[in-house]
Amino acid sequence: MLFNIDKSKVMHFGFNNKEADYILGNQRHSAVEDERDLGVIVDESLKSNRQCAKAAAAANAGLGMIRRTFLCKDKELILQLYKSLVRPRLEYCIQAWRPYLYK
Repeated sequence: MLFNIDKSKVMHFGFNNKEADYILGNQRHSAVEDERDLGVIVDESLKSNRQCAKAAAAANAGLGMIRRTFLCKDKELILQLYKSLVRPRLEYCIQAWRPYLYK
């Protein structure tokens, strides 16, 4: 299998990183500030701010869909919908993107 240069990117970690340019063949790798892998956004500082905002936006979209779609506001029904539609969006890969930070 050949290495696809177009799909590869460089991310520089650390404060004292000199951010060297990487060239493979005749193409220079593009440097990025953040990258998404398996649905988890990783940025240069390894903080999860963007991932938290993305998860909260997806959960709010799910809550809005539930509010617009269902006329019956029975407690058991709303709880079941929350557990099946909203909560998984909040908890997706939480071990990877939030191992120690509390926000």
